[in-house]
Amino acid sequence: MKKYEPEAMAASSRYQNYFPTLPKDVQQDVYARMRELLEEEKTYCDKGNYEHMAQILTSIAIFEVLQKHGKSGSEAYRIVSEEMWKFLNPAGMRKLSKLRFFMPLMKKIVPLGFSRKSGTGWRYTWHPEDPRDEFRFECNECIYAKILGRRGLMKLGAMCCHADIINYGELHYTDFIRTKTLCQGGDACDFRFVRHPTDAGNGWERTKSI
Repeated sequence: MKKYEPEAMAASSRYQNYFPTLPKDVQQDVYARMRELLEEEKTYCDKGNYEHMAQILTSIAIFEVLQKHGKSGSEAYRIVSEEMWKFLNPAGMRKLSKLRFFMPLMKKIVPLGFSRKSGTGWRYTWHPEDPRDEFRFECNECIYAKILGRRGLMKLGAMCCHADIINYGELHYTDFIRTKTLCQGGDACDFRFVRHPTDAGNGWERTKSI
């Protein structure tokens, strides 16, 4: 099991490129805040949740520490969100979506990946009866919403939701449809992927998901 230590978690988070650019005193304050958060949120610190907790706790700590060092709340949020989104690489998923077996692959690897990387505090509903060209699931419980909601930081959760739009919003032949998320006030996160015989613009329009 990966160690729940601030240094390792920050280095594995989506801020791994940004974090080293921060002044040393800011870095140390982030580590100190993460140690406090680890104690407060130890219920969720299991093997399955490591990647999620690295993202959640690093986001909270950087957001709060930047304000401690003089940034406004809006400026701290802008930095945290932009740096997190900048780390994403949707090109790989877009390339994969060109493959004819993309949808059957998604139906296999997504539930398997989630079962391995979702620990305490998660619950999903899957729909194996879906037709060949559709893949749906709901996230009914999410530790982003639980941890960030309790702290009045749901905007950081919505920031993480937007990462899905970046990763899935421009797939070839595939429309990513999501109408609600837990971090944006919904009763669940409803994920739906619909495969088309042509690429976007050739008879269908992409859905404006949230």
